[in-house]
Amino acid sequence: MASSAKRRAVGLGENPDDSENSSDENQEDDDGSEEEDSDASEEQINEEVIVDFEAHTISANDFSGIKKLLQQLFLKAHVDTSEMTDIIIQQNNVGSVIKQAEVPEDSDDDDPDEVFGFITMLNLTERKGVKCVEEVKEMIVEQCEKNSTPSVAEQLEHILGDASKPVGLLLSERFINVPPQIALPLHKQLQEEIAEAQKTNQTSGRCHYCLMISKTCKEAAKNIPSRGAPKEEHMFVNAEEEFFYEQAVIKFHYSVQEEADSCLSGRWSFDDVPMKPFRTVMLIPEDRMPAIMSKLKEYLTV
Repeated sequence: MASSAKRRAVGLGENPDDSENSSDENQEDDDGSEEEDSDASEEQINEEVIVDFEAHTISANDFSGIKKLLQQLFLKAHVDTSEMTDIIIQQNNVGSVIKQAEVPEDSDDDDPDEVFGFITMLNLTERKGVKCVEEVKEMIVEQCEKNSTPSVAEQLEHILGDASKPVGLLLSERFINVPPQIALPLHKQLQEEIAEAQKTNQTSGRCHYCLMISKTCKEAAKNIPSRGAPKEEHMFVNAEEEFFYEQAVIKFHYSVQEEADSCLSGRWSFDDVPMKPFRTVMLIPEDRMPAIMSKLKEYLTV
């Protein structure tokens, strides 16, 4: 599968810390060249490059790229992303990575095999006792207790502990510049792979529930909202994940303001509206996946 996108020529999915380092280095230049560098930088930021993406089977060469995307999701949470990456690679019968298609030999890209995104499903129930799995479950229950009602937290903990109804962690991470249209073929292929794994009794067979942790954000309120003001909306970084949210039986948000310098990775102009970063947890019954896939097909078909 392939999809086209326009990306910034400077730092697709770039770490905000790298931007700060770059800024500090520029300040060391001579004053006479500062204005010229500023103009050149502005011109570079506005440059757009057409990029084609395609899906590949996950391999050991994708370790650093997948781990980086997991760290982007979990930030400073106590989750062993190295162990989780190893598990994702080991079960390469389920899941895909997104890479740039046909990288020209004279390309400026340092790594033609760079991972721009990935999708997979980890069966949490079948991996009970595995360190990273237990860390994820503990983190989610803890955040639910802080950001939802006691009854919802109790329900979530019960579901995560019920071995008769397996829960799968759906991970779908990508750089912000990769278009949402690529999500449709990726999700379709993932569902087919899960069904095939179930037939052969392999790990990550079909689950009764799908658990998702989505990157979301909302506008930073400048003033305290007045009584009766509309409730702030959370925006999904991966836009298609809003369809999963609509079908979720358990859902809540928690702030990661203290863990992230920026809501989204990448460079953003000073004119952008300030956003507060969140994570949105969703638990979706497996039998609602067809409805979600229909929505994806309706809105993402090119």
